[in-house]
Amino acid sequence: MADKKIVDLLVSGGQANAGPPLGPALGPLGVNTMAVVNKINELTKDYAGMKVPVKVAVNVEDKTFEVTVGTPTASALIVSELKIEKGSGTPNTEKVGDLTMEQVLRIAKVKQPQLLASTLKGAAKEVLGTCVSMGVTVEGKDPREVQAEIDEGNYEELFNKTEE
Repeated sequence: MADKKIVDLLVSGGQANAGPPLGPALGPLGVNTMAVVNKINELTKDYAGMKVPVKVAVNVEDKTFEVTVGTPTASALIVSELKIEKGSGTPNTEKVGDLTMEQVLRIAKVKQPQLLASTLKGAAKEVLGTCVSMGVTVEGKDPREVQAEIDEGNYEELFNKTEE
């Protein structure tokens, strides 16, 4: 079994380059850094403007590599969905955007494999929790109110439609 070195990185989607942190991490392994950079950019181009976790497994004997792309953080997906720069510095008083319930579900679906939640409802509630800390409202309401509405059975139609 060949010796593999794993390099974990956080890169801007589609914008990795041979400079730090990539170059210094990969250089000593003797792998073609530009080939790795190009592969990362190809795999992360859909996440432009977001920080994406990337894992590079390098076979130190034959210098081959595999790139695995993780999912951006829930907050990065919310920022992208709202097309804003970042979350609110004072989320209790300053709101930076408003998501539709459909957008919340879209983010929840992307994130669900990494979340603790076993259902889409649970995943949506976790995303709503992130909205609270970012100063983002949902359908014009406090995300905590929307979490309670999900518990009360509101949005059933939306969840059923989404799970088909």
